[in-house]
Amino acid sequence: MNRFFLDRVSSGLKKQSIKKVSEWAENYRIMGPPFPGPCKFDHHPWTREMCDCLAETIVGKKAAQMGFTEVALNKVFAYIDMEAGSVLYVLPAKTPDATDFSTSRFDPALEASVHLKSLFTDVKNIGHKRAGHSNLYIRGSRSRSQLKSIPAGLLVFDEVQEMVQANIQLAFERSSGQLKKQKLLISTPSIAGIGIDEYFKDSTQDHFNFKCPACGKFIELIFPECMVITADDPNDVKIKGSHLICSECKKKLVHEDKIIWEKDGVWVPTYADRMTRGFHINQMYSMTMPPYEIAQLYLESLSNPVKEQEFHNSKMGNDHEVKGARVLEEHIINAMKRGGHANGTTSTGLITMGVDVGKWLHYEIASWELRPTKDLGDISSYVIPTVLEMGKVLSFNELDEIWKKHGVSFAVVDADPEGRKTFEWAQKHAGRVKRCRYTRGITGKHMRTDKEEHLIQADRTSWLDVSLGRFKNGTIALPFDTPLEYKSHVRALVRIYKEDTDGNTISKYVKKDNDHDHHAHARNYCEMAVIFAASFSRSQDIGGIM
Repeated sequence: MNRFFLDRVSSGLKKQSIKKVSEWAENYRIMGPPFPGPCKFDHHPWTREMCDCLAETIVGKKAAQMGFTEVALNKVFAYIDMEAGSVLYVLPAKTPDATDFSTSRFDPALEASVHLKSLFTDVKNIGHKRAGHSNLYIRGSRSRSQLKSIPAGLLVFDEVQEMVQANIQLAFERSSGQLKKQKLLISTPSIAGIGIDEYFKDSTQDHFNFKCPACGKFIELIFPECMVITADDPNDVKIKGSHLICSECKKKLVHEDKIIWEKDGVWVPTYADRMTRGFHINQMYSMTMPPYEIAQLYLESLSNPVKEQEFHNSKMGNDHEVKGARVLEEHIINAMKRGGHANGTTSTGLITMGVDVGKWLHYEIASWELRPTKDLGDISSYVIPTVLEMGKVLSFNELDEIWKKHGVSFAVVDADPEGRKTFEWAQKHAGRVKRCRYTRGITGKHMRTDKEEHLIQADRTSWLDVSLGRFKNGTIALPFDTPLEYKSHVRALVRIYKEDTDGNTISKYVKKDNDHDHHAHARNYCEMAVIFAASFSRSQDIGGIM
């Protein structure tokens, strides 16, 4: 009994003496591979200051696998243990992200640490873990309802780049009633001005510097100044000679000695007077990533857009836009030169309409020139659109007037968010309007149809490749007085590339939060409509519908 009492007193005094999150982690966390055992910061020295940072908002813009999620876990566990507070941990989606986090991160941390296992009293619920009066809520960013009514002093946003950005601001309010509060946002980036980059650019923008063992100057590892690549082919055995060098004295930095020359590194701010603390680091610092592997991916990136995106995002931790990923101003100017007509011009023949639904109804009207061909398999390959009119109105009655003016053959309209109104409009023009909903699980330009609901389901990325691709391949004509709004909307979407967990190439179109893309989607729906217009006019199915 006395021994138990003494142990409890000793434990309490020990905890009271701990003032920093890094100290708490060193005392209570047990880590798994690749560096198993009691938590130390030897192999990720750049994470210690992040753990101990007291700024109300902390931003980590990083390369992949640099220990930032462990920083988040250290802060979560220490906050619950030392402050007896509640935490909201936000992941991109509830399924599978919350489940994966619980099984691959949370559960192993508890299993490895006797202290943590004793701290939590109920861990059965994937989205809600209890530690006495404290709570750990694990939520996905896609559901606004899941982010409401959760009081928490510590908010963690893991993989910000993949989240519904508007809901991040909603989640920020969860800490507004707390006396002591902190927000941590971490992620690999994609392109400039989106997601983590938006938060990082308003921060101190710290970079990790260390003393070169050869010349003694403090430097940062940057590419390509600090990398010597010893082959031109990623499969050439000579690539293994690739190595890091000091950007000042050009002497070799031995990869195996990183644990020595990185241990006394310091974070150097670009803007020291900012309230938000930002940390950026790349994989050149990693003790598990030999320089030749970075060199290999760089060489592969020179001829592969997926590898190019991965190199800059996942290896360098930088935002990057692959060439050809968006419509450029010159593409639009060339399309206007091909057109040469005024906005609102009428024409005859096959006429389609595309409508994006929101506060305004953004629309596009196009006439289609059918080029002679024997292959009717894919109508998009042998038709060229001339955009006759683009604009926006407030009501479907106004759209009807535009419909009559141009003699529209077929229209595709955004099914949401005004589902009832779009259904009524489709009913009014029965057989000549389809409501479109972007859906996952459909490949290429195929569509699923529901005749009773006047609904089609289509893959967003594949169709945007076609509709926006016309600007790049020169198969679209625009009015000479195309509005500035139309130009900016079409240019807002950027195609980013990545690999999924199975190594398959996937891509999607993204935009900055403050940019609008309504006309780009009206363009997309107008493109889809030509399939139905051609089928309607010829009384036969033409390409792409299932």
